[in-house]
Amino acid sequence: MLKTIKVEDAVGTRLAHDITEIRPGEFKGPAFRQGHEVCNEDICHLQKLGKNHLYLIDLEADEIHENQAAALLAAGLSGPGIVWEDAPREGKIGLHAALDGLLTVDAAALAAFNLVDDVMCATLHTHTLVRKGQLVAATRAIPLVMQRAPIERAAAIAAQNGGVVRVQALRKARAGLVITGSEVYHGLIQDKFAPILKTKIMGLGSEVAAVTFAPDDEARIAEAIRGLIAAGCDLLLLSGGLSVDPDDVTRKAIRLAGADEVHYGAAALPGAMFLSARIGAIPLLGVPACGLHHKITVLDLVLPRILAGERIGKKELAFLGHGGLCQDCPECRYPLCPFGKGL
Repeated sequence: MLKTIKVEDAVGTRLAHDITEIRPGEFKGPAFRQGHEVCNEDICHLQKLGKNHLYLIDLEADEIHENQAAALLAAGLSGPGIVWEDAPREGKIGLHAALDGLLTVDAAALAAFNLVDDVMCATLHTHTLVRKGQLVAATRAIPLVMQRAPIERAAAIAAQNGGVVRVQALRKARAGLVITGSEVYHGLIQDKFAPILKTKIMGLGSEVAAVTFAPDDEARIAEAIRGLIAAGCDLLLLSGGLSVDPDDVTRKAIRLAGADEVHYGAAALPGAMFLSARIGAIPLLGVPACGLHHKITVLDLVLPRILAGERIGKKELAFLGHGGLCQDCPECRYPLCPFGKGL
């Protein structure tokens, strides 16, 4: 229950909530924190903040204060790899990454949570690479005092599948590269694919254990695949040979090497001819020639997810379509752009 009193009559009472101060371009934050005991010197400051009245709170058994509510919500929303502190600021609690890794957001559960009255949670985009300590989400209960039941329902919705937000560490793969193309294999042109792929792999904390070259011959490419697996590589990337030309035999070679699932085509540009396959537990990624000409492609969207332990199949490649159109900006700002930011 809330009781309103005039600010000049509030001397000696304790504030029921943080009082926010905004100085445009300078400061936004609590001028006074919850629990502060109002003294005579505070009256003028509070009035300048537009506070001519303050609240006194006497909670009923079925009511909850915004700070207690925020803590319940944060606990429900947080999955593995998330940390938070029970020290709300202006009724809000931030959720932070407990480790470097890939943020995943259960978008459907987040929407269901936000449909409950009087609560909210906002997050970064799912599949964002984050650093330890980074703010990845924030939640609050919107009124100062509310009924406890909706808060508990929202927290239960958030927690039912192990939390709405989580951060998964990227594994350190021993990657093997198969650079295909007779023109490269026979030395007619210099390979430029391997350095690009090495940079992307090493930038995610993995190593390139071996690089092999193969002509446009499915048997030779399949042999190269099997050789890298035998050498202990647990992630394979194959460059080129994925378009419609008769000499492009990489897909056939991957099947010949023993792939038990092959998904060709991604709903993203650049990278529509991307391929995702597996031989047992080992992922194989076919990188089309656009990887030579574009700084960022569908590979940059998929590779972190693979290293976080996801299986990328037809559904995952299809869902890339929302947000999967690169705008070819003159100055690439990825990942600070819409590319790959769909659900």
